[in-house]
Amino acid sequence: MERALREARAAAERGEVPIGAVIVDPAGTVLAAAGNRTEADRDPTAHAEMLAIRAAAAALGAPRLVDCDLYVTLEPCPMCAQAISFARLRRVYFGASDPKGGGIDHGPRIFSQPTCHHRPEIYGGLAEQEAGELLRSFFKARR
Repeated sequence: MERALREARAAAERGEVPIGAVIVDPAGTVLAAAGNRTEADRDPTAHAEMLAIRAAAAALGAPRLVDCDLYVTLEPCPMCAQAISFARLRRVYFGASDPKGGGIDHGPRIFSQPTCHHRPEIYGGLAEQEAGELLRSFFKARR
């Protein structure tokens, strides 16, 4: 999670919403790490999770990330949650909850839907205080 927090801090320094994501293989080797790039890429899908999934799939040369784990600083949104399911990630570890925009423990709860064909193990609250403070500080500075 520390690597995901570093990616989130770097995103904030670039003026992006401070969210970071890291994907590791079963041995714990980092396959991909990313921070949000929606502004820089002018792409509404350039969330940290989506970027990390794309990079990890490219690194493995496969569309499925079976037995890989995702660490992300904020509860994934519905778009990212669906991509996590499609990628067949084994586990998702996230920091802060997102009552307004989350897609796992909040909102549509993607993995609880009967149409969801893959449900990873979910572990929330890792480094929750630090991840939440990064977001609060970022938005406070912009208001």
